[in-house]
Order: sequence, then C-alpha cells, then structure tokens
Amino acid sequence: MLTLPQDYVDEMIAHAKEDVPNECCGIIAGKDGAATKLYRAINAEASPFRYSVDPKDLLRIYRDLDSNGWDVFVIYHSHTHTEAYPSPTDIRLAAWEDALYVIVSLEDDENPVVRAFRIQDGEVTEEELEVA
Repeated sequence: MLTLPQDYVDEMIAHAKEDVPNECCGIIAGKDGAATKLYRAINAEASPFRYSVDPKDLLRIYRDLDSNGWDVFVIYHSHTHTEAYPSPTDIRLAAWEDALYVIVSLEDDENPVVRAFRIQDGEVTEEELEVA
C-alpha cells in the first residue's frame, strides 16, 4: 500500500492540469516507506504522449535527495487523454524497480483519477493508494 498526504495528491493533479496538453512528471522522495517531499519536474519531452524528467531537474532533485538521505519513492506523471494505467511505453521505460509509479489521469478533467503501480521486469501490479 502507498500512503500519500492529500496535499501531495492535490499538487500532482494541479501539476497535471497546468501542463496540459502535455504530460507532467515529478518525483516524490521517501524514507522508510514514507513520503517526505514532492518535486515537480519539467517534462523534457514536452509531449502529450511521453515524459522524461529534464536532466537539470533530475540533478537538482538527486542532490537534494542525497543531502537528506532520502530515496526515490514515487515517480509520477500524467495521462492527458487516457486512463490512469501504465502505457506500453511507460512499462518499457520503467527503470526504477524500487520506486512506485503514480499516474494522474485527466481523461475526465473534472474528475481526475490517481492510481499507483509497481512495475518490475515488465510486470504491472496495482498498489492500493491511501490518501491521508
């Protein structure tokens, strides 16, 4: 199970809406199974169908993670016109096997859907998401 604070979920949804028509992306740091900080990132792809974290943002985030002793806990991105489920591209590019992947769907932009997944060796498992 993944537990995220309500303000992190609200922030991911706001980020997704602000970056329309493109997908947004970001990272949530964690320590001992708990979320510690949300980092918005620039989608270097600037695409409605793909994302990759801008290298400068990634370096900034890694430095902060390292200085605080945190780990990459969650990688999040949005789907602007499809469901909150990993696409074949998402699955193929999922390199962080220890991280969870959160997808914010704006398929119905008035009712965003947020879901969490573990992606390992091409296998997708949905994780229960608890908002606290």
